Amino acid sequence: MKMPFLDSDITVLDILRKGGGMTVTELSECLGVTGTAVRQRLNRLLEEGDIHRERMETLRGRPRHCYSLTTKGRRRSGENFADLAIALWQEIRAIDDAEMKRGLLQRVSGRMAQLYAGKIQGKSVTERMNSLAVLFSERRIPVKINTTDGVPQISVEVCPYPELAEQDRSVCSMERLLFSEMIGETLQLTECRLDGDCDCTFQVSEPDANKMVMQIEPVE
Repeated sequence: MKMPFLDSDITVLDILRKGGGMTVTELSECLGVTGTAVRQRLNRLLEEGDIHRERMETLRGRPRHCYSLTTKGRRRSGENFADLAIALWQEIRAIDDAEMKRGLLQRVSGRMAQLYAGKIQGKSVTERMNSLAVLFSERRIPVKINTTDGVPQISVEVCPYPELAEQDRSVCSMERLLFSEMIGETLQLTECRLDGDCDCTFQVSEPDANKMVMQIEPVE
């Protein structure tokens, strides 16, 4: 079972992003916690592939290890650039040509789906929906998978882009396109929190939960 990603883990990633490779002792001093607590956090990050460990030879005593960010870890440690996301979205909103805007949203959704492709497992619609729910739970976004009258549904309980969605409902369209790409089936937005509903719910257009879907190739 995968370990939950904690706020304290983000703190470690941020320190490593700023300081480069560091030892357990150095991280312990920065965080003000024991070496044991640091090792627990490092073990979680190693398991997730966010950091890697390099053995450092010493003249005497036991060898030490230096910890630094992987490409995945550098990407995750920079996930808090909300202002940049808002600025970029405002530029998209400013595009007057509706067809151009629609095409851009499709390309952005497709690119995001490729980034997540390696984490979405399963061949059927339901299997891939369940895999998507696990992916979002790791990012602390609660998602429920239901079946109503034989139709698979994804219900997102907390908006991943609250500040953007409050400004422009096109964010909902982009999320629908993203989910469609990741699941491999066209989805419809049937309920939306902006309309007063409890969740944002997306359902498959064709009610076949066991239908096999095409796999998305991940970004190299």
